[in-house]
Amino acid sequence: MPAPDHPHPAYTALFRIQQRYAGTEEARGRLTNPHMLSPSEAVRLVAGLGGGALAYTDDAEPQVQAEDLLAALSLLPLVRAELDDLEIGLHTMARGEGATWSQIAEASGLASPQAAQQRHARLLRRTAD
Repeated sequence: MPAPDHPHPAYTALFRIQQRYAGTEEARGRLTNPHMLSPSEAVRLVAGLGGGALAYTDDAEPQVQAEDLLAALSLLPLVRAELDDLEIGLHTMARGEGATWSQIAEASGLASPQAAQQRHARLLRRTAD
C-alpha cells in the first residue's frame, strides 16, 4: 500500500508538539512524574507490554497477567476524566485566543460548530459530577 500524500493530521500535530516542547531530555522530563506513574502512563505501560509494543527491560521483569490488565482497565475512568479536563481546558484556551467554534469543531473532528459547543457543554456537566 503506497504512503498517503499527506500525513494524518494527528501525526502532524504530534510531530509539531514533539519538536517544539519535547525535543530535549530536559523538556521530556516535565511530561511525567518521576516518582509515580499517572493513570494514563500506567494504562499505556501495561497495554504496551501486554500487546508487545513495548519491550521488557530484562528477563526478570514479570510478564503482564490478567490482574495487570484488569488493574489497567480500572484506571480508564481516571484517564477519561483527565482527558475530559484537558479537552475543556483546550476549548477554553482556544476560545480565549480567538478560535471560533467552527475551528474547534474542525480540529476536534466534529461536524459543526454546534456539535463542538454541545460537546463542550457535555464535558462540563460530566466533570462537574
